[in-house]
Amino acid sequence: MANIDLKAQIISLMQLQTIDSEIYALQREKNSHPEQIKALETSFEDKKQHLAALEKGSLDLQKQRKENELELATKEEGMKKLQNQLFQLKTNKEYAAMLKEIGDAKADASVIEDKILELLEAQDKAKKNMDAEKENLQIEEKQFNEKKKVIENRAKEIDDRLAQLDAQRKQLAPNIDRKIFSQYERILLNRDGLAIVSVKDNSCKGCNMFVPPQVINLIKMYERLITCEVCNRILYIPEDESR
Repeated sequence: MANIDLKAQIISLMQLQTIDSEIYALQREKNSHPEQIKALETSFEDKKQHLAALEKGSLDLQKQRKENELELATKEEGMKKLQNQLFQLKTNKEYAAMLKEIGDAKADASVIEDKILELLEAQDKAKKNMDAEKENLQIEEKQFNEKKKVIENRAKEIDDRLAQLDAQRKQLAPNIDRKIFSQYERILLNRDGLAIVSVKDNSCKGCNMFVPPQVINLIKMYERLITCEVCNRILYIPEDESR
């Protein structure tokens, strides 16, 4: 690469990589925000659905109680009619049969009364559960809004920082040769935001694969860009190890 100070170009690429590494990290964080908010919304919606289920259960209990109360009222009305007919009977056999029918009706009414009591107890328990769940839901809603606000505020911070980094990038980019910059950009895109890496202890710090001594010598010569044979990232030798 004639007329190009490759060492200076690599230094500029390293500076650019510092900026781009932060940009990619911030973009990844920002891209995760919709999923984070969705997870918060799903969790909060599940709790709302749980409260709705409790409310529906309470209404079902109320409906069952009213049905049983109506059935009990019908039974009691029937028993009154039977009691009134009792004194109109003429034979002991008819009288005994009527007494049995009244006894059966009373037994049925007693079962219904027990059922009504059970439903009342269940309703009381359901109301306590609903009241507790409503209180929890208010706390959950407050926490949900607070967490969502934190994410939204963080997104704004990221946008502000990205704008700063983009300005820094635009200042630095003109210092880099167009072809070198194009190669860097291509690798940056294909290697998830990491285009230039150091060689340390004979290893590429991008993929940790071995870098042969002859390749290290080529890097130190600064005659052309040298890339890793495995990950294709641009390689450089840290200043304290280049001697």
